Amino acid sequence: MAEAQKEQILADDPSHDVGSLLLDPSPSDPQPAAVPLALEERFALVRSVGEECIQEEELMNLLAKKPVPVCYDGFEPSGRMHIAQGVMKTINVNKLTSAGCTVKIWIADWFAQLNNKMGGDLKKIHTVGRYLIEIWKAVGMNLDKVEFLWSSEEINSRAHEYWPLVMDIARRNTLHRIIRCSQIMGRSEKDELTAAQILYPCMQCADIFFLKADICQLGMDQRKVNVLAREYCDDIKKKNKPIILSHHMLPGLQEGQEKMSKSDPSSSIYMEDEEGEVNVKIKKAYCPPKVVEGNPCLEYIKYIVFPWFGHFEVVRKEENGGNKTYNNMEELILDYESGVLHPADLKPALSKALNLILQPVRDHFKNNSVAKDLLKSVKAYRVTR
Repeated sequence: MAEAQKEQILADDPSHDVGSLLLDPSPSDPQPAAVPLALEERFALVRSVGEECIQEEELMNLLAKKPVPVCYDGFEPSGRMHIAQGVMKTINVNKLTSAGCTVKIWIADWFAQLNNKMGGDLKKIHTVGRYLIEIWKAVGMNLDKVEFLWSSEEINSRAHEYWPLVMDIARRNTLHRIIRCSQIMGRSEKDELTAAQILYPCMQCADIFFLKADICQLGMDQRKVNVLAREYCDDIKKKNKPIILSHHMLPGLQEGQEKMSKSDPSSSIYMEDEEGEVNVKIKKAYCPPKVVEGNPCLEYIKYIVFPWFGHFEVVRKEENGGNKTYNNMEELILDYESGVLHPADLKPALSKALNLILQPVRDHFKNNSVAKDLLKSVKAYRVTR
């Protein structure tokens, strides 16, 4: 394996133990006074969320000058939630709020309609949106500094602010520049786009300013529209540009799948998958012995298991090396590349860790009647592209 490739999978290691951020102590327990984080600690915590940051110096200056920065992320309600959207997002949000940020989660219902998700049926889109919120509550997202905002409601309530902004962004950009942002909708520049899908990037760019976001905390697939927002700042001579903090995109579980797909159940773990379903999907996942590059199982361990638990436990027979607890990704990769750690031992350990994380979500959707009805409806919907 080339050194550059090895460095990439170890780079920006997000393996900070966030267990203390996810488990709430009993309300009756005496609570010690919170010790404010130093600036360098806040920066490290926020920076660990992103695979890329544009620009780090601006992020440090923001944290130094603004005690409560505003972070923005958005989601189309487009179907069942996969583990990256559920667990990785929870890990990232909890890091950001622990660093003193407010997080605005934009439930992009109108955007889903523009992009023909759920066949453009706004009622179904709203049901999916409520289902998303139920999952984030159940998995352990710290909601004290989180605002869930429905795009339709917010835009309608301040239309006089929103639409002039959208029109100005559209006026200052060529059609070619807007089409270059089509990746944000899961589209290609070569796709035949509807007029609605031309409007979409102009609106998403406007969202950043409409929500007064200091930090755009979205996936790497949303990078182009976030860069468009920074370019717009140059156009209007706005000094403080939104900082782009783009998180890693987990690949699909099958060979060659660059990202998870809601239309392909085998490509990802869903947040309410039963224990047996998780076990089967991981058992069938691409995980060749001694191969690190493009190995989705190792990605799950790096970006989900280590940040959640702070370690990775492998249980195996003595003749296969005995039980072992890995405390960092580098140690695990060395064993995997050398063959000391085999997929037959790694996969059951990964399944066990994922099932521990997902069990509270399963319990919530079984025991809460509202959540149960939402899930039943969402499962019945046909995913549309």
